[in-house]
Amino acid sequence: MGTRRRRHQHHGRWVVPAVAPAAAAFAAAGLLLVVVAFHCFLSPPLGGGGGGHRVVRRPNPPFLLNKPGELRRNVVGTVDFSVPSGGSKLGEELWASKATTNFFGCSNATKEFADAKAVTEPNRYLMIATSGGLNQQRTGIIDAVVAARILNATLVIPNLDQKSFWKDASDFADIFDIESFISSLSNDVKIIRQVPDRNGKTPYPYKMRIPRKCTPKCYENRVLPALLKKHVVQLTKFDYRLSNRLETNFQKLRCRVNYHALQFTDPIRKMGEMLVQRMRSKSGRFIALHLRFEPDMLAFSGCYFGGGEIERRELGAIRKRWKTLHASNPDRERRHGKCPLTPEEVGLMLRALGFGKDVHIYVASGEVYGGEETLAPLKALFPNFHSKETLARKEELAPFLSFSSRMAALDYVVCDKSDVFVTNNNGNMARMLAGRRRYFGHKRTIRPNAKKLYSLFLNRTSMSWETFSSKVQSFQKGFMGEPNEIKPGRGEFHEHPMDCICTKAKGRSVHSKPHLSNRIGEAVEKHSSDGELDWRDLDYGENTPLGRDSSNEIDSDMHELEDMVSD
Repeated sequence: MGTRRRRHQHHGRWVVPAVAPAAAAFAAAGLLLVVVAFHCFLSPPLGGGGGGHRVVRRPNPPFLLNKPGELRRNVVGTVDFSVPSGGSKLGEELWASKATTNFFGCSNATKEFADAKAVTEPNRYLMIATSGGLNQQRTGIIDAVVAARILNATLVIPNLDQKSFWKDASDFADIFDIESFISSLSNDVKIIRQVPDRNGKTPYPYKMRIPRKCTPKCYENRVLPALLKKHVVQLTKFDYRLSNRLETNFQKLRCRVNYHALQFTDPIRKMGEMLVQRMRSKSGRFIALHLRFEPDMLAFSGCYFGGGEIERRELGAIRKRWKTLHASNPDRERRHGKCPLTPEEVGLMLRALGFGKDVHIYVASGEVYGGEETLAPLKALFPNFHSKETLARKEELAPFLSFSSRMAALDYVVCDKSDVFVTNNNGNMARMLAGRRRYFGHKRTIRPNAKKLYSLFLNRTSMSWETFSSKVQSFQKGFMGEPNEIKPGRGEFHEHPMDCICTKAKGRSVHSKPHLSNRIGEAVEKHSSDGELDWRDLDYGENTPLGRDSSNEIDSDMHELEDMVSD
């Protein structure tokens, strides 16, 4: 076995054993052609490059030109892996499900849900300090409304996180329409802009933190006593602090907040719609891709993406920022489907599903790790490659450029309006949009089945393209945004708002399926999440216990980590 030659594959990077001198010279010439071919595909950089991270230089670029309209894997000793340029025979079914017309959003309160005026108690004011990026804060705002209703309290307009990694100075009114927020929810919760003065002075709130995924009973036991005594309570670091499992009326309230009351300001909405119009002017329909391949994201995930020692060193240096972060096993993480796909893998998945080379793609992303070299295979597969930076002029984006949350809001609008939305490993923005698209008609939303695709990508050059594409289509069943593809009671509510989706049946409306987790007044308080919390749950890298600080915050079961951008 000591003399047997082996070839090892590392997720898109190939190591070829020593060969004869003549073969080596031929291989060297081939590599030179690869570099030239790749530069033919390079297009203007995606906005937000630079960032101080060195580009990873991979010695074996993945594709060579084969013949017009095709790409092939250039690996000695493998079957021909030609990637066709045309689309799938599935046609319209690839862009939209035929079953969507039978489903619609239904979030009106039932008769048992009393009007806010009848249940709101005087001298109970709930303040909220959200945490994280735009979509993490959005979940906090939604849950803040429900928390106020549980406590029969008046909600003060939530404070947005301005001290995180991004240091975005935007407040609620800069991103969301306050008047719409207050008026739309007037029957559910009383909402005010600020706590009224008492004896000519603004009351100072009692600050506290509650456990993650706190149940209604947990709020009654932990927060209500403080509210009765102090009258003004502020819940800090408010993200994922309300249980995923609530009774139906509370879940419907979540939907009324998320899909109706929480609207972006006119400047964000109009700019987002202009970007959508420009995409449609280039192509009648388009894909929006939430790429999620930023350096900090990849470092925190603990995954490996084939960049060799350079990648390990660079991402390892970033990873040291979180001193309490557990050691990772990259191979295990990838086998379990917990790593985002590379841009190349996303492109191959989309082509295998049947999207042709002529399809236009809008990419929502920050700085991509590896820059243009990482993006080149995706752009080779889909050269009609766009972002807000390529669609809009600098002067048009100027009012938003200095505010990361407003820039993220623009991506949110475009992704929401796209014909097909593709998520890459299910972050906050992806989950929020997936739920919204289900609520408003089950628009096509594709989530990679990363666990099964892992082995397929690992061995893709040992099979023909036809075999590869057939397997991708098989593995992606149940991950294409079809109605009822998730079992009732499973999944995160913002992604699968089952209580808020009804079906049309013989002229009447019924719930598509009951939410199996609706247990009114859950008796058991949970000090952790409903499921294991990992990096995909957050815009920031907070996933280990918080320590007690010097304030009067009550939660001691999580330890603060430095903030990280990934939304």
